[in-house]
Parts: sequence; structure tokens; C-alpha cells
Amino acid sequence: MAIHFKSKLLACALGTFLPGTGLNWLYLKGPQCLWLYLHLITIILGILGWFDLTHSEDKSLLSWFAVSLGEISLLTSWLTSIVLGLRPDPRFDAYFNPATTQKNQSGWPVILCVIISLMVGAFILMAGLAIIFEQYFNGQIEAARKISQ
Repeated sequence: MAIHFKSKLLACALGTFLPGTGLNWLYLKGPQCLWLYLHLITIILGILGWFDLTHSEDKSLLSWFAVSLGEISLLTSWLTSIVLGLRPDPRFDAYFNPATTQKNQSGWPVILCVIISLMVGAFILMAGLAIIFEQYFNGQIEAARKISQ
């Protein structure tokens, strides 16, 4: 069995630029990793929920829950990129490259992945919270109108 070197930059880039797919976990841990399948399931549910919300007049709670799962999958991908990117190289290599002599030499590309993950993740989190609060208060206004009539 050949031992393959795991690049910290590639792991961070997969989590940053292909969030929610679990490809960073496929690269780091292989196909037996549970996180890969959880990401795939939740991102697919999120996409289906989003299509249901945008193409249907009925805004079901189940669709909102599915979209929330998809957003959580995206946010955890970006958080994973931040955590892996900020992990010191010797610690990363000790965990993911214990049997190889090649070592990671992180530089600015990894830090740029961390910065992009932080910026995009924070934006998506705040946008998601704003949409949730808007929908909640719109629902409260509609309920108050029904009661007053």
C-alpha cells in the first residue's frame, strides 16, 4: 500500500472553493470518512429545499430545515478550512502524514484560503440569519393580520 502525501494547501483549497461537497475529507481521510457522506447528504438536501422554496408558493418548514442543513454544510466546510489552515505544519503532518518524509511548507496561499473562508463564511452566515429573521417577522405580521380580521 502506497502512502500518499497530504497537502495542507489542497485540503484548504477544496474546503474553501468546493464547500459542502466533502471533497476535502475525501482527500484527507479517503472514502471511508463519515464526514464526506454527511456533507454530500446535507448539501443535496439543501439544494432540494432551496428549489422547493424558490419554485413553490408553499414555504414549508421542511424546506427551510433542508436549506438550513445545506447552509450548515457550507459553513462547516469553511470552518474546516480555517482550522486546517491555521494548524501548525508539524501538527498537520503528524496527523495526516505520519509515514511520509515529505513535509508541508505553508505559505501565503494557505493563509489566503483561510481569509477567503472567513470572509465568505461570515457573509453567508450573516445573510442566512438576516433571511431567517426576515421570514420569521413576516410570518408574525401575517399572523397578526389574520387575528385582527
